[in-house]
Amino acid sequence: MLSSRTSAICGATMLWIGLTNILAANDAFFSGVADLPLMPGLLQDSEAGLVFDKPNGRIVEFYASGTILPAAVAEFYRRTLPQLGWTKTGNLEFTRDEEILRIIVTEKDGTSIARFTLSPRSVR
Repeated sequence: MLSSRTSAICGATMLWIGLTNILAANDAFFSGVADLPLMPGLLQDSEAGLVFDKPNGRIVEFYASGTILPAAVAEFYRRTLPQLGWTKTGNLEFTRDEEILRIIVTEKDGTSIARFTLSPRSVR
């Protein structure tokens, strides 16, 4: 039997390996949000979106699209974001520290369009 400390160390190591594999497979991140991965197969629309820094936090909106099924996009972020410290609070809604991240994925003519909004928790 492993001690609880050994189990915790093994668990943390496995989490780190899993996170490293995800990030190694996907070295792209959204501009404006350095620690939010851009799913392989999606391209950020650099022309759309906005970034505001406010005294109580940042407000960021950005878009990405690609010929990937909307369900696959949703599953990628549901699986990946908790490994980066985000807590799932809704279908595609996550919180971390004092921020909330919402993702809406739609499909048009075979292309998935993902809208990401990041704001302070106090802004709804």
